[in-house]
Amino acid sequence: MTVQDIRAFNRFYTNVIGALDYGRRLYAPYTLTESRVLYELAHAPRTDAADLRTQLHLDAGYLTRILNKFEEDGLVERGPSETDPRRRRITLTAPGREAAALLDERARETVGAMLDTVRAEDRPRLAQAMRTVRTILGDGRAPRPEDVVLREPAPGDLGWIVQRNAALYAAEYGFDADYEGLVARIVADYAEDHDPDLERTWIAELDGRPVGCVMCVRDDAPGAARLRLLLVEPDARGLRIGDRLVGALVDFAREAGYREVVLWTNDILGAARRIYQRHGFVLVAEKPHHSFGRDLTGQDWRLDLYATPE
Repeated sequence: MTVQDIRAFNRFYTNVIGALDYGRRLYAPYTLTESRVLYELAHAPRTDAADLRTQLHLDAGYLTRILNKFEEDGLVERGPSETDPRRRRITLTAPGREAAALLDERARETVGAMLDTVRAEDRPRLAQAMRTVRTILGDGRAPRPEDVVLREPAPGDLGWIVQRNAALYAAEYGFDADYEGLVARIVADYAEDHDPDLERTWIAELDGRPVGCVMCVRDDAPGAARLRLLLVEPDARGLRIGDRLVGALVDFAREAGYREVVLWTNDILGAARRIYQRHGFVLVAEKPHHSFGRDLTGQDWRLDLYATPE
């Protein structure tokens, strides 16, 4: 392979994806770089300007100009960082989330149209070739937490939630088909009737594939949100995905005006319980039961969204 081979591939690929055509409908009215900033803000609920600059390899002055423009247009809000007062935290406003969602929808439509031209039997080979390029040029490095993005579910993702919950809980805890039925009902209820202002699902994505999920739905108790179906794939554990999913849900619940977040789990799910504890959830009740083919101890946990941190 020569330098010319790589340059030829780059010219071909940028032509295929239209990455250099800033006037196309895909990015309008934003540039490609502005679209990338919106994308990162939409998929990282707690983003400092310094982290954003590092992730996107942007000049500090250039990023500041983009953020100034976004703030003038009402797309972002800036405030002091919760972890370092010297930093500035950037969050999307409701119009900012709408703009990011529109760009994401356009991108998915564009990629989908490109995939429609690829024969079904060629798609696995194409996917493997892409993974090979990323692995080799990435020097074979292990995935990092910053490689994971949180996004809203795309078509097929809700079915993935049912399938992976059923498969993983059967493999790791011996749950029977009753658990799959429970997850299927939860997901079906969400798909058929949910309020996007009060309920949301997050998918954690790594290398183009889903590796985690969580749902926030309204609870029967007034003012309460319920956390449901937190899951992280075994090969993606150790990247703080569970923490990020729960953190995104807690932030959303607080912004949506809920007073508390509640959840039900079982005592054998030790890793999940530790995540809940780190985010301030408190065990309020537990009770033995026989479900999913197992003798279990169910636990109710609660997070007061307005409690003063110790």
